[in-house]
Amino acid sequence: MSEPLPESSGTLAGVPDGFQRLWTPHRMVYIDGENKPANTGECPFCVAPSRADADGLVVHRGESAYVVMNLYPYSPGHLLVCPYRHVSDYTDLTDDERDEIGRLTATAMSVIREVSGPAGFNLGINQGEVAGAGIAAHLHQHIVPRWLGDSNFLPIVAQTRALPQLLETARGLLQSAWP
Repeated sequence: MSEPLPESSGTLAGVPDGFQRLWTPHRMVYIDGENKPANTGECPFCVAPSRADADGLVVHRGESAYVVMNLYPYSPGHLLVCPYRHVSDYTDLTDDERDEIGRLTATAMSVIREVSGPAGFNLGINQGEVAGAGIAAHLHQHIVPRWLGDSNFLPIVAQTRALPQLLETARGLLQSAWP
């Protein structure tokens, strides 16, 4: 049988339990899907390059693809390489698009190494919603910098990521270091 909770002012809000809390209410936007495109034709990867770099979180613009910050990053400097063209399947890319996505991925890795010195990277394309693509309608390559010890208990027990750098700070550093 468990012990009764200590007396308080009628709520549990002030009852100490020995745990620290990292409140991240801004994450509810992502969890609730508020910024995920509905079937309205408003694709964030089509809209981003039409904005100013800082507003669209664009780091670099190429001929057929561009590099943008992930709005919901796994780690600081998490980039996406997207074709300008609205295409969902890797096999539907042109040779030029595929080649440029590869070159931009390699350059992004070099720039991230220069700016923040990660120990490694996760690279990948989640092809389709069932494979984990948050926005399956517009193909995008993830470039996720990783550091020893960067994956800790927070995502596992609290569905929370602690990010020590703001998106705009990371975007500015990466953009200024881009060759």
